[in-house]
Amino acid sequence: MKKNMGSVDRIVRVLFFILVAVLYLTDQISGAAAVILGILAIVFLLTSLISFCPLYYPFGISTEKKKK
Repeated sequence: MKKNMGSVDRIVRVLFFILVAVLYLTDQISGAAAVILGILAIVFLLTSLISFCPLYYPFGISTEKKKK
């Protein structure tokens, strides 16, 4: 797997995970919304940890800075 995520993309995804976790733990979200957002947040966290987004790959998208 070639990295296709830049630092900003990874940071935004981790922040989204933290936001959803805080909202869930403070009972601001529940039910189906909590499940859907929780799954999405976990996927975002995992993709940011490995610096690879499978949805970017087929479209040739990369947010990683090009090395000179």
